[in-house]
This record gives sequence, C-alpha cells and structure tokens, in this order.
Amino acid sequence: MPYDVARLGASLASQVRGRVRQDPLGRALYATDASNYRVVPDLVVLPRDEADLVTTMGLAREAGAPVALRGAGTSMAGNALGGVVVDVSRHLDAILDLDPVARTATVQPGAVLGTLVAAAREHGLTFAADPSSASRCTVGGMIANNACGAHSVAWGTTADNVRSLRVLTADGRQARIGAPGPSGPAVPDPAMADLRRAMADLGRDNATLIERRFGTFSRQISGYALQHLLPGPSGEVDLARLLCGSEGTLATTLEATVALVQPPPAVVLLALGFPDAVSAARSVPLVLPHEPLTMESINATLVERLPDDTRREAQDAGLPEGRMWLLVEVGGEDEGHARRRAADVAAAVRDGIARSTAAVVTEPGAQAVLWRCRRDGTGLATRRADGAEAWAGWEDAAVPPERLGEYLTGLEELMGRFGYSGASYGHFGEGCMHLRIDFDLVSDAGVRDYRSFVEQATDLVVGLGGSVSGEHGDGRARGGLLERMYGADATALFARVKRAWDPHGLLNPQVIVDPPAVDTALRQHGHAAGFDGRTALAFTEDAGSFAQAQRRCVGVGKCIQTSGGVMCPSYQVTRDETHSTRGRARVLFEMMEGDVITEGWRAEEVRDALDLCLSCKGCVGDCPVNVDMAGYKAEFTHQHYRGRPWARPRSHWSMGWLPVLARAASLAPGATNAVTGSAAAGLLKRAGGIAPGRDVPRFAPRSFTSWFRREHRPVREEGRPKVLLWPDTFTTYLSPEVGRAAVAVLEDAGMEVHLPRGPVCCGLTWISTGQLGVAARVLRHSLETIGPALRAGATVVGLEPSCTAVFRHEAVDLLPDEPLAALARTQVRTLAETLAERAPDWEPPQVGKDALVQVHCHQHSVLGFDADRRLMERAGIRAQVPDSGCCGLAGNFGFEAGHEELSRQVGERVLAPAVRAAAPSTEVLSDGFSCRTQIASLTDRRGRHLAQLLADGLEGS
Repeated sequence: MPYDVARLGASLASQVRGRVRQDPLGRALYATDASNYRVVPDLVVLPRDEADLVTTMGLAREAGAPVALRGAGTSMAGNALGGVVVDVSRHLDAILDLDPVARTATVQPGAVLGTLVAAAREHGLTFAADPSSASRCTVGGMIANNACGAHSVAWGTTADNVRSLRVLTADGRQARIGAPGPSGPAVPDPAMADLRRAMADLGRDNATLIERRFGTFSRQISGYALQHLLPGPSGEVDLARLLCGSEGTLATTLEATVALVQPPPAVVLLALGFPDAVSAARSVPLVLPHEPLTMESINATLVERLPDDTRREAQDAGLPEGRMWLLVEVGGEDEGHARRRAADVAAAVRDGIARSTAAVVTEPGAQAVLWRCRRDGTGLATRRADGAEAWAGWEDAAVPPERLGEYLTGLEELMGRFGYSGASYGHFGEGCMHLRIDFDLVSDAGVRDYRSFVEQATDLVVGLGGSVSGEHGDGRARGGLLERMYGADATALFARVKRAWDPHGLLNPQVIVDPPAVDTALRQHGHAAGFDGRTALAFTEDAGSFAQAQRRCVGVGKCIQTSGGVMCPSYQVTRDETHSTRGRARVLFEMMEGDVITEGWRAEEVRDALDLCLSCKGCVGDCPVNVDMAGYKAEFTHQHYRGRPWARPRSHWSMGWLPVLARAASLAPGATNAVTGSAAAGLLKRAGGIAPGRDVPRFAPRSFTSWFRREHRPVREEGRPKVLLWPDTFTTYLSPEVGRAAVAVLEDAGMEVHLPRGPVCCGLTWISTGQLGVAARVLRHSLETIGPALRAGATVVGLEPSCTAVFRHEAVDLLPDEPLAALARTQVRTLAETLAERAPDWEPPQVGKDALVQVHCHQHSVLGFDADRRLMERAGIRAQVPDSGCCGLAGNFGFEAGHEELSRQVGERVLAPAVRAAAPSTEVLSDGFSCRTQIASLTDRRGRHLAQLLADGLEGS
C-alpha cells in the first residue's frame, strides 16, 4: 500500500536518535543483500538502541509502511529488502548476559555470532549453530532464517537452541515467548494469550496436513515451521520455534536467550576423499552412526579456485586424493580417543566406498586451512576457473540424508540438460547442498531458463521428500516455489498464520506469504548489465567489463567483520556500511543502474563513498571473490575528473606527482628539507592538500641511484646471475639505505646487481590518484627502459611492496596490449623470492633476533609473504606477525587533508599498540615506506626493511 515516505522520514528523523537515511547513497547501500535480488528501500534506519527500534516500528505501523529488519545483510535468498529497512547490526549488538552454569546467553538481535562464540569460549562453551558467516552474521538474522551451520548434525539448528525470545508484535505489544525445555513448558506471557490460542486452534484444525508435510527431517527450513503448532510433550504449542525461520514476517526480535553447548575435550578432523559427489553422498549412512560433529563437503572445482598459496597449504595440511571431500569432525575424551573414533569412521568408509581416501588432521593450523576452504565457499564458488560468473538461486535445497545420492544424480542430469555447471559445498550429514550455478541472469532468455530450471529442480527435491530451502530461508528466491513444494492448502495455512500475527501485512511483506515470482527484481537483469562506459583499465579478469567487475561482489559480507584481516580498514574503524568493500561495490553498481544514483561517473555520492577507501588492496586478498576496490576507485577517480583537472583535490597534484617532485627535490635535498621543516611548511601543506598534522618526509642527502653509480663498486664476476634492482621513488629519494642494504645482500648471495639505464617509475602514485593516462605513459616508458632485461629473462628485484605489486597486478590492466607488462608480471620478484629462486644454496647470515613484522597490505594481497617468512626462519629471525591489517597510512591516503584522523585510528587498532608493547631488543620490520612512516608517526620506534636486517647480519659476521 502507498504511504507518505517523506512524512515518515521526517517523523523518524525527529524521534529516533539513530541515523535515518533517505538520501540516494543510503538507499543504494541497502538495495541488495547477498542474493540475486535488488529492491531499493524507501528509507533506512539504524536505531541506536531498543527504544529507537520500538519507536521506528511504531511510526512505521502508524504510517502503514512495510518494514524489513536486517542484520548483517548476508542473506542469499533476498529475505530482507524494500520498504523501510532497519539495520540492527550497528548498535543493538550487546551480549546482555552469559551464564556459564545455566549454559545460556542473552543477546540483542544485532549481536554478532563470532562475538558470542568468543565470549562463550572463555567458559569452555559455544553456540551450536555456526554458519560460515560467523564473523559477521547476527543472532537476530540467524533466528529469522533458522540458521544451521556445520555442527547442526550434532547440535541442531538455531531453533533447537533458542530458549526464549522477547519480541515486539506487529500491533506494538512486547512479550516474552519461552520454548518448552527439559524442565517443562515455558510460563506463558499473558500478552500472547490470544495468539497462542489462535495458533493452537490452527494446529488442531489442520493436524493431519501438518503431521504429513511438516517436520519430516531436520533441514526442512522452507515456509513456516507449522509442526510447532501441534502440542509437544509439554502439551503446549511452541511459539518461539515457530518464529525461528519466519524471516521477520511475524514479529520483531528484541532480545534472545539461547542455549550454549560444551564441545568435547578433544576434536580431530578426518578428511575423506572420493572420486565424485555421489560416492561421497553414499558414505553418509556409513558415517552418521559414529555421531560426528560435522560432515561438510567441498569439491575439486572449489579447491581449484582457492588462492595458490591456500591450495598448497590445504594439500600440505593433509587433503587426500579425490575430486570430492568430506570434512568430518570427530570428538573424544582426549586426542587418542578422538583419533581412534576417526579411524573407525575411516575404516567404515574405506570398506563401503570404493576408491575413497582418508587423512586424520590434528594440528590446529592445518585444520584451520582446510576449514577456510569450506568457509570461503560462498564467495569462491561465484566464479568459474575461466572467469565465468556463477550465482545463487538454487544453492540451498536439502533432502533426507539417505536420499542425497539420488538428489545429486538427478540434479546433475537436470543441470546437464540446461548446460549448466557449478561448484558445490554443504552439509552432507544433513542432506543440504549449497551450489553456485552459472545461470545467465543477464539476458531475457537466460532468465527464462533459470526459472524453468528452479521449477524442475523443485519437483526433483519434492519427489525425494526434501525442502527447497535447507538453511538460508525462502525470501524472494524460493517463496514463489512454496506452493509447488507444499501445495495450495499448506500455503493458504501460511497466510492464516501471517494474518493472525500481522493483520496488515507490514512485517517483511511478500516473503513466505504472497511472494513474487522467483525471476522478479533480479539485480543482474537491470540497466547495469548494459553499462558500456569505456574504461582506462582493461579489467582483464572480468572480460573487459566494468559492469562484470562490479558483479563480483555478491554481498557475503566478509568485509564487514571487525575481528582481523586486512579488509576493510576504514570499515573496521567506522563500522559504516558506506566504508565497507561491499558498500562501495554496491554504490558503484547503483551508479551503473542509474535510477537512484543518476549522475554516472560524475556522481558525488560515489566519490564520497570511495573517499575513505585506502586503496590498500586488502579486498584483493581477503575477499573470496577478489574484489579490487583500489582498481575500481582508480577507474572512477580517473573518469570523475576526466576533462576537469581544476576539480581535482590538491593532493592529487602534490602526491600524485611525487616521483617528479622527488626528483626535483633531490637536486637540492638540504634546501628542500629546510623549507619543508620551516614555518613555511604549513602553507606548503595547505597548498598541497596535505594534512596539517603530517610531517613532510625528509629527502636523503644522496639518492640511492647516485650512490650506486658514483660510489658503489659493483661485483662483476663470470658466472654470477644478473639481476635488475628496481629503484622505486621511495627507496631512491627517501630511504636509500634500504637500497644499499639490498645490494649488499644480493651480492653476498652471488648475484650481479644492475640498475635500469635511466629514470624509471611504476606509476603507482598516479594510479592511486586516478590519473591513469599519465600512469600508463610513465609505466610504458619504464617497461621500455628495462625491456631488454625482461626479454632476456632477467629477474627484476622490487624492494617497495606497493611498487612491486604494480607489476604483478595493475600493469596488465593498465597496458593490456603491452607484452612487456605480461613479462614483468612473472619476472618482477620480491627480495625474498629472488634469493629463494636465484640463490637457493645461499646461507643467509644468522641474525638471531626477535622481530615484530608489519606485512604491507599489497604484499599480503598480491605478492604473498611465504618467501619472506621462510627467509627469516633461515636467518634466525623469530618473526611475530600480528593480525594488524593495514597500517593506515596507505601511501597518499593518510597524508591527505581530511584523512589524518581515520588514518591514525586504523594504525592504533593493532599495529601501534603492538609496536609499543614490543621489547626494546625486538626489531620492528616493515618493508613498506608508508608502514615505516606510520610507525614513526605513532610510536617512538623506527621500522626497518628486511634487507637492512640481513645486511646488518652480514656486517656482523
């Protein structure tokens, strides 16, 4: 029904203390979740506390406005879209009570599962339901969808672990609803007497239908859980469990009390390998009698999409031979007992399934690697190995476990008829399969095929006694299939339940009851699909399409966790969806869609959303689908200011052109330093758009290249392998001591070191400020300068991680038709990689020191740190690598006016406290100039490059 959006927005803004958004940027951020659907909200509300939430719901009710409650927004079925979207994840996130004796916890709906699990772990407890999105999913969202997770085979779903809910009904009543437990029925709340009677009446009047079609197996998640309308052992209907899985359509959760469980003292991981999925499915009846804690699947397609280092780690951790694997956790009284139980499982599978393999993994680090393969499956499965896109849409069906083999066989035949392929993962122990399939959701014909496929797949599942949703809920993806699954009489009963709880249909309408067709409002099938804006970057990993690049983000939300990692530093400080990788990707998508954000490349909303992106590239490494927000920001910035150089921020000229300015400053470094360190520095910083609190770095008295050509005595001996040392701007003009140390190390390792003949630059500063035309010209000239060495197969050694990463990542997109860029991608190596590859027999000096290591973001995401770690171990450097993420300076970002405070907050999250806590004898290692600058700015310590530590060791020896 229509309602006065502006009037409601004004009422909310005047009466709610939290944030109310009706602006295009705010609405764009919440137009999608992790599903295939897009419905732009009218308003977005972020309540500051429970009173705000109650007020919001009351005002919406008075206005006749539809409301969708949202947690982390990671729903893959389009469960909470449109109308007034209320995000409870930002403030309503407290753990109100945790009772280790009663083994219960009481939480607000926005409490993050990972936070609850961490708190319970201190008492040897955990929350049983543990979806792979635990680092960001909220308990309220888990209740709405009846989330399950890997351990549901042992401890059940969220509904099985809810003890009571305090809810807000559609008509404004607050009431506590208890779930019948071991001690008997819950004490009924008088405020719910009428609803309890109505539900009991519906259960009694429809008992035969409910007994035949509901509660038939553990993963029957679709529709309302009507089996709880039948009297249980206590003689009462179970309203709390009825609300679990109702997707916010019946009532709003204000508070939840959940049960905690105690894991067994010892757990081992049994990795089982199989030649195919059907063989793996046939093992389920053999494993279940052994009472495993988990029984999770991953397939070869998924493993092949892992980053190279993660795939190698998985194989090293014990992933056995096979094309399909089951990860089976087995508990025991101690490790020996758990090992024996795991051996019994392995023997049963070996005897029952031909060509099966097994490996018992006990080392926690190895277990974590294998679980990462499963945890990141949601995102990894969205791209095939050849780059083709794959989607949710039929990712959540479940059948009774004993019929899983039949389901997989039938599904494979059905996919073959449609010409589809996909990567699978899921909960084999409960017959629930997750899939990402390469549907064509862009063209009209592809959408028609998609709808036909899911209808036929529904018939397959229903014929096997299954459910079209086994975990994620129905939402828009499966709501239109419910009548096909349950029949018209059952869906009519759903409508009666809905009317009893929500007579005016304002709570998350068109979900479960009166759903739209499954192909309605598909986000891929909109205007953005035809966006043909010509770009400066080639987007070679996305078929040359900026639109396809933006479709990489499917909204699984790994970037909105705050418990570590590199991605996304600004979000980890602000906790504002705008400043997450996902939020920025959505805004770029809406720019292409064009109906909310209407100014295209000139849109100031997009510029503002990208402003706090540090271009750290954390998303390239941490995001399961390798979203490259730094690249997207560079492209947008280039297009936004194209033809309008006067509109650019002043910092683009001062820091974007740093290589040119640094070369000029090196002609008179003393005079330059005198000016930048004088009273005139303030004026210079204002003129250059530099933050007033930042000191301008001092230029070295003599540049590295000058020292090398005039003072260094190179080692020129027959048989020494020649390497070309890349003289980046930061090493050359600001930290020449790093270059000198690297030369000493490389020569000691038996190499003949050369520099390029003439000035070179990778173009990084122009890339990061979106001056891509200049960057391309600079990079092309530099590649031509070192072209003879590249064509001869020479190794080019990079010392500054951000510059080295340009050759390994950006260069091929900036110069897609330049063969030298392709050569540089494989031949530009880090110092540690060069020593490992070109001097494998070299014995590094025994430094024998402890070191606190800040890994540069670009090294983490693009270059990898394994070679450095191994080199440090060989050199006797005892490395501690804190989970500090980005240092916060991030090249030009932290120097720019307006960014200084956030930059410092990012550095103060983990890095600065870790440096301050380090013993004076502990070296602070950081290869990145920005990281060393930030460390010096925030602490009284100074960071050093690995080359310097090794060179010190050479001098000492």
